Amino acid sequence: MRHDGGPLRIGLLGAARISRVALAEPARTGQVRLVGIAARDRRRAEEFAAEHGVEQVLESYPAVIGSPVVEAVYNPLPNGLHGRWTRRAVQAGKHVLVEKPFAADAEEAAEVAALARRAGVVVLEGFHYYYHPVARRLRAALASGELGRLRHAEAVFHLPAPPDDDVRWSLPLAGGATMDLGCYCLHALRGLAPWAGGEPAVVAARAEIRAGRPGVDERLSADLRYPSGATGTIRCDMAATVRRAVFRLVGTAGTITATEFVKPQVDDRVVVEIGGARRVEHLGRRSTYAYQLAAFTAAIRHGAPVPTGADDAVATMRLIDDCYRGAGLPLRPRSTEDIPRSHIGDVQPSE
Repeated sequence: MRHDGGPLRIGLLGAARISRVALAEPARTGQVRLVGIAARDRRRAEEFAAEHGVEQVLESYPAVIGSPVVEAVYNPLPNGLHGRWTRRAVQAGKHVLVEKPFAADAEEAAEVAALARRAGVVVLEGFHYYYHPVARRLRAALASGELGRLRHAEAVFHLPAPPDDDVRWSLPLAGGATMDLGCYCLHALRGLAPWAGGEPAVVAARAEIRAGRPGVDERLSADLRYPSGATGTIRCDMAATVRRAVFRLVGTAGTITATEFVKPQVDDRVVVEIGGARRVEHLGRRSTYAYQLAAFTAAIRHGAPVPTGADDAVATMRLIDDCYRGAGLPLRPRSTEDIPRSHIGDVQPSE
C-alpha cells in the first residue's frame, strides 16, 4: 500500500511517555500529522493531545485503528501487547511503527510479518539507533575494510532499575532485561551479518532473575558465533548502578567503539583505533527518532527500503528466544486480552 503526498497521518495507541521522544518531538518537523490518540485513561490522552498537537482524542484503540483519517499507527504499548495490536492495525490496512521488541516471541512475530506481507503495508520495528550516523559509521568501518575482518563484536546496555511496579518487570506483559535492553544488543550484532558470513547464533546464555518476579530476567549475558568464526557477546542489565550503552567491533586491523550506541544524540562519539593511532569522531546530535521517522515516512510515501521491517524483526525475536532458552528461562507469553487488567504503570523509555 502506498499513499502519495502530504504529511503522513499517524494515530497513537496510548499516551506512554516514550511517545513524546519517539514520535511527538520528531513530528514537529511537519513530515507527519498526529491525527488521533486513545488511551485507557481518556484524561491522559487529552493532556497528551493538548501538549503535542494531536488533532483528535478517540474513545478506544480500535477507534484509532479504524479511523479513515489514520494512515499509520504508532504502537508503544507494553511488550506483550505489541504483536496483538500491530496485528489488528495491519488487518485494518494500516502501516505500523511498533516499539521494540516486535512481539512476545518469534512465533508471534512471524504471524504478524506474514499478515503485513499479505496486506502490503509497512511495519517498522523501533530500533531507532540503527538509522543514526553513529550506527552507520560502525557498519561502514567493516564494509570499507578499514577494520579488516571482523573478529569480535560486543554490545552492552545497562540501565538503573525501573520502579518495582513498572511493566518491564511483568512476565504476563513480556517483560525482562533481554526484551527491553538485550534486544538492542542482539539487533546490533545481527546487523554485522554481511561481514561475518551470515547471522550469529547463540552459543550460551546466563541470566539472573529479578527478586520476587519469577521468570523475569534482571540481567542476561550471552555468547554468540558467526558463520565466519567471529564471536560476539551481549550484556544487558536492568538494575545497574549507572547507564551504559557501548557497541565495540574488533577487527584484524583495529577497533571501533560507539560510546553510546542506543542514544547517540546525548553522546555522539565514535573512537577509532587503528595501527597505534587513536581518533575520536563526532557524528551529530540529531535525534535517532528523527532519522527513524524519516525512514518510516519514506518507506510509505516513496517505497524506500525498511531495514528494521517485519522480517528483520522475526530474526531478532528468534535470537531473543534462543537467549531465554539458553538461560533456562521461559519464552515471554503473548497477551490474551486486549488490555490486560495487569497493565500497571506506564511504558517508560528504555533509551
